[in-house]
Amino acid sequence: MYIKNPMEIENKSMDIIDEIMGDTNFNEEEMIIAKRMIHTTGDFDYRKIIVFQNDFIHEAKESILSGTKIFTDTKMAYMGINKPALARANCELKCFIDDERVFKMSKELNTTRSACAVDLAVEEGIDAFVIGNAPTALFRILELVKEGKLNPKFVVGVPVGFVGAAESKEYLREFDIPSISTVGNKGGSNVAASIINALLYMVVGR
Repeated sequence: MYIKNPMEIENKSMDIIDEIMGDTNFNEEEMIIAKRMIHTTGDFDYRKIIVFQNDFIHEAKESILSGTKIFTDTKMAYMGINKPALARANCELKCFIDDERVFKMSKELNTTRSACAVDLAVEEGIDAFVIGNAPTALFRILELVKEGKLNPKFVVGVPVGFVGAAESKEYLREFDIPSISTVGNKGGSNVAASIINALLYMVVGR
């Protein structure tokens, strides 16, 4: 016999996570997000590598409550974010990775589509960012901040990988931006989506 009910499976998983979490410095809402990240990855290392900065949860929740537009760098993160919850929050999710304008910009500037997608998002007035895959996207956000061209409401910065991922997140933590990031090379689009889902569930429920 095995559990078949989706919510029962999730609740049982969260009970198991609770048993193993041990002592952490997370407050109640930070714990909700951390548990969602661990639930998504099956990786308890996250309890030691998550960094919340500059009142991230409050600012992100306020932004969601205002019905903001949110940019994400990948289709995977886009697909993983709960659409009914987004609709209840009156938020809009954008991913420009396949946009023809991004292909053109990438060729002209000899840089990644992910970085160009950030430029397009800023042109369209988006100031909430969810980065789960591309360090170049996170670096580009921070370049625009440093140039005074962008003031993000919040940044989810959890790109994964071995080239630039850890460094881009270290750079993010130097800025006075409401953000969540992970230390080291772990992260990913699924992790980024789990963070936004946790925030959405706080604001509008399941």
